Amino acid sequence: MAPKKASNIPPEKLALYEKALAAAKIERKGDTNPYTSVNGHMFTHLDPSGSLGLRLSPEDLEAFLKKYKTKLFETYGFVKKDWAAVPDSLLAETSELSRHFAASYRYTASLKKKSK
Repeated sequence: MAPKKASNIPPEKLALYEKALAAAKIERKGDTNPYTSVNGHMFTHLDPSGSLGLRLSPEDLEAFLKKYKTKLFETYGFVKKDWAAVPDSLLAETSELSRHFAASYRYTASLKKKSK
């Protein structure tokens, strides 16, 4: 889905994000602030700077942080405790990143559904 409004996100990062989502068969939401969600919980978010965050289970989060030598995802001045910052090098690895998207989806889908 192409954004309806202009976004400040670097176009090359947005294109890589959309490519990985397509590979994982996950629907993108958000016109200017792209994200994905399931049961009312976000599980990926591409912030305006082009930084990608990924929500993971505690076990997957620990392994992800160690494997990719990254840190918790920080956006809008807040550190998200169950989110990892996705390194730019991984953003360019569509098949590898799409596997992490799938794990993120499975974990987030297991969380209690948010009421509206």
